[in-house]
Amino acid sequence: MSSYKIVMIRHGESEWNKENKFCGWFDANLSEKGKEEAVAGGKALKEAGFSFDVAHTSLLTRAQVTLKTVLEQIGQTDLPVEKTWRLNERHYGGLTGLNKAETAAKHGEEQVKIWRRSFDVPPPPMEAEHPYYEAIRKDERYKDGPSDEEFPTCESLKLTIERTLPYWNNVIVPEMKAGKKILIAAHGNSLRGIVKHLDQMTDDQIMGCNLPTGIPFVYELDENMKPVVSMQFLGDEETVKKAIESVAAQGKAK
Repeated sequence: MSSYKIVMIRHGESEWNKENKFCGWFDANLSEKGKEEAVAGGKALKEAGFSFDVAHTSLLTRAQVTLKTVLEQIGQTDLPVEKTWRLNERHYGGLTGLNKAETAAKHGEEQVKIWRRSFDVPPPPMEAEHPYYEAIRKDERYKDGPSDEEFPTCESLKLTIERTLPYWNNVIVPEMKAGKKILIAAHGNSLRGIVKHLDQMTDDQIMGCNLPTGIPFVYELDENMKPVVSMQFLGDEETVKKAIESVAAQGKAK
């Protein structure tokens, strides 16, 4: 029976994660803690004996730096890397740059939870006068895509999955079937889309799924790309538990 292993890692804590802001497509850098998390993630992969043939990441710095750091730790800095907007974080629209706790105090924790964690309710769109509109919409990194029609102004998780899964199905799955060992370094919501698809989660189940920053997790898949092992985190149990709890607490009013 064929089986395939794939490793995914959510980027380490970003400056905007640290400030509890909605980040989305804004190109925040890793915080110092995020850099340490990326190093620890790389060490966990090295200790578990992983090596890879190709890596996939988003067009955002925080995912790319996480990947670069991991590859340094496992001694594979020359690994081929594919970069795509389809693995970008969910676009948080008009919420981009707002502090999550302040937004919760203003709109109520329930509304923020709906915006952050509901499956198909997008946040308000990012209008042209938004302070980060120009920086995102006219960024050179998007010159080869998405197209004007594809470029989001806001996304629900449903919309994020709809642009992530074609990349999974058309690029990553064929590489796995060709025998390539793959590492994906991406974002909480693009990875949750893949997780939902693999584990056949309901819309409600994915709302409660929180991926910690900087901790690699492994899927082992059968010949039909169905999980034999799901979301096996590499790291000690306490670290994983605390990280998941801290992600779940982000949308609460302080």
